[in-house]
Amino acid sequence: MKTLTIFLFLMLVPCFCLSQIKTGTFSDLEIGQKENPKPIIIHIYTSWCSVCKIESFELNKDKELAQLINDNFYFINFEAEKTKEKIRFQGKEFEYLSNGNSGIHELVLALSKNKKQPVYPLWIILDKNQNLIEYHEGIFKAEEIKRRLNAILNF
Repeated sequence: MKTLTIFLFLMLVPCFCLSQIKTGTFSDLEIGQKENPKPIIIHIYTSWCSVCKIESFELNKDKELAQLINDNFYFINFEAEKTKEKIRFQGKEFEYLSNGNSGIHELVLALSKNKKQPVYPLWIILDKNQNLIEYHEGIFKAEEIKRRLNAILNF
């Protein structure tokens, strides 16, 4: 009985500590926008970016932010240098650009203002018609994101 209690406790702890922002893909987005148009958040990061890791941890702790995003936005978490599949977005196709052992996805370069070396993390927020309404390079604090997203929703 004690073992079962400990096991259940360990299984439930993450539920109380971290919220979950529901992430989708660009394919999901295309289908979702036809059925239920919503603003879009594209969060671009890399696996080696320590600021990206810190930011992700902080954002996932904020249940209010997760609920705000899950209820009102499509959210895509996009790994800039490891996503290798072809992506169709805004009527165009984008591919992974290999550079020997590494590379970058063409879509990241298309979305970034800095075409030579994008800054990570990068936040792109589009309205339901896929027009740019927010561009943010670098860490985006949870309180600032909530303030900005609420302003977008109330506009």
